[in-house]
Amino acid sequence: VGLSGELGKKKKKKNKTLIRMGKVHGSLARAGKVKGQTPKVEAGEKKKQPRGRAKKRMQYNRRYVNVVTGMGGRQLGPNSNADKMK
Repeated sequence: VGLSGELGKKKKKKNKTLIRMGKVHGSLARAGKVKGQTPKVEAGEKKKQPRGRAKKRMQYNRRYVNVVTGMGGRQLGPNSNADKMK
């Protein structure tokens, strides 16, 4: 009887979370500072990308025919500069 009475009288503690109300990422007065400082460079002319069958052919050749392998014989990703290091 004594145990069940003690279980019912347990006090519940509330979890107090610490809320920080302050500066997070600097003032908004400096927002866009670096973008404003960089000089504008006009985009150059680009060759048009092939479409349809020609694009699929180009993808196949790039992925499966002219495969660039890295260390350990693993296939390198499309953004890898390892082949240019040689």
